[in-house]
Amino acid sequence: MKAFDKLPVHVGLIMDGNGRWAQKKHMPRSFGHNAGMNTMIKLAAHASGLGIKYLTVYTLSTENLSRPQDELDGLFALFRGYFKTNVKKLYKKGAAVKIIGDISPLPDDVQTLLKEGESGSPADAEFTLVFAINYGARSEIVRAVNLAVERGEKVTESDFAATLYTGGIPDPDLIIRTGGEVRLSNFLTYQAAYSELYFTDVLFPDFGTREFDKALKEYERRDRRFGKIKK
Repeated sequence: MKAFDKLPVHVGLIMDGNGRWAQKKHMPRSFGHNAGMNTMIKLAAHASGLGIKYLTVYTLSTENLSRPQDELDGLFALFRGYFKTNVKKLYKKGAAVKIIGDISPLPDDVQTLLKEGESGSPADAEFTLVFAINYGARSEIVRAVNLAVERGEKVTESDFAATLYTGGIPDPDLIIRTGGEVRLSNFLTYQAAYSELYFTDVLFPDFGTREFDKALKEYERRDRRFGKIKK
């Protein structure tokens, strides 16, 4: 018997609460980010095993880039560690990596690792882990508009969607936010027009596979009409 009768093709994940989780344990924020990375790795494997095709994780927003340098250095160290080791494990499982966002302000070696992680992905992957790094939906939309203006072309909705960082990826069916906040915080704003939203108070390091499955069960109960009248 299948665990789920209806699965989202694409799940977006706003991984909130790492810092607060660490503070509750009287530990530095970097401790929480490390725990959050471990949780993300487990969730990616779980999502792939269930048959979800895309998981987009909000790893670093454009606003986050203004955080204290020591916290950013800790995050960059996590990126280095993940893309030197774990990404190869994804490849072996037939999974791919995609990066969305403007990575140009990041340290040069981190940029190189991210690009190599993306370019080294198998072309026929059945699961793609999408990292939103220095990503902001507003800047993504402005970038897409400017690309269209430079081409001197009027665009349709499908043309415009193809110009976004997520071009070629279906819009998220479900967006999950952990940590108790109830907003999207500049995450996939254009793509989320008809996404189902799921909010939980659970801080991200504690958001394991059981909590993830709760969100999927809630998604199953939703009646998605996309603005149409149910027949």
